[in-house]
Amino acid sequence: MTTDIKILVTGGAGFIGSNLCETLVQSGYRVTCLDNFSTGKMENLENLIPHPGFKLLTGDIREMGDCRLAVEGVDYVFHEAALGSVPRSITDPVTTNEVNVSGFLNMLVASRDAQVKRFIYAASSSTYGDSETLPKVEQVIGRPLSPYAITKYVNELYADVFARTYGIECIGLRYFNVFGRRQDPNGAYAAVIPLFVKQLMHHQSPLINGDGEYSRDFTYIDNVIQMNILAMKTDNPEAVNSVYNTAFGDRTTLNQLTGYLKEFLSEFDPLIAQVEILHGPNRTGDIPHSLASIDKARRLLHYDPQFNLQDGLREAVKWYWDNLR
Repeated sequence: MTTDIKILVTGGAGFIGSNLCETLVQSGYRVTCLDNFSTGKMENLENLIPHPGFKLLTGDIREMGDCRLAVEGVDYVFHEAALGSVPRSITDPVTTNEVNVSGFLNMLVASRDAQVKRFIYAASSSTYGDSETLPKVEQVIGRPLSPYAITKYVNELYADVFARTYGIECIGLRYFNVFGRRQDPNGAYAAVIPLFVKQLMHHQSPLINGDGEYSRDFTYIDNVIQMNILAMKTDNPEAVNSVYNTAFGDRTTLNQLTGYLKEFLSEFDPLIAQVEILHGPNRTGDIPHSLASIDKARRLLHYDPQFNLQDGLREAVKWYWDNLR
């Protein structure tokens, strides 16, 4: 089945973006990917490149001309392009701001001028900052703890202003520690799950920042894709021009996480069960605990996440075992 609906995915060669592109193409939509390949990878798109419903544009959201070209004739925009990572933003706040704020504003302006129907964007749980309230509810946030968190909060403010001032529909999805297939285990800013999987597969000891009792609402990629599709399809006027926690709604400590990883990986290689876990100092800008309330998403978008942490980890571990060795 193919439709005439045209969709743009910025950052479509990245971890979340490529999975989103794949699902949309398989669902019959005409999909354009915009990426500058600073963190995205061509290999993430290799199965999509030959597909007649897929188009790749190499460009940068910091360049307005690239943004305007990408949104021509587009019905929906999924804005996934960003420089992630709290540590990266602390090391280089200027570039993080240029991409995450200036680039975001460029895409909003281009989408407004092209009369895009809806602008769905990747927000972040980092917006909750120093708020100690658990679970995290959308209307209660604290002060940002990193330059990255500031940029993602500014995105929400811009989207809200554009919705009220120009009438463009915007939905922000506050991602909570997303993991799964195609998440890059390499580089200085690799996320904890792919990094630990890679290290354990090579019998190297993962290093946990702190005592391992910090907790996160780890969220499998397929739950995130479900949320994005629901945000696009909803016809509930109460659901648009808002932000939603995108999570499973449970929390896991880093000690528990490494225990699961060792358990699931040792099914492929029993020696992994013997690998020691190391501990170091806490990391600057990290929040101690993260747990999302997903009640709002359930109520307004009918969100129903299908993968808990263990189910998602089993899928992810198998993917890494098949693709990293």
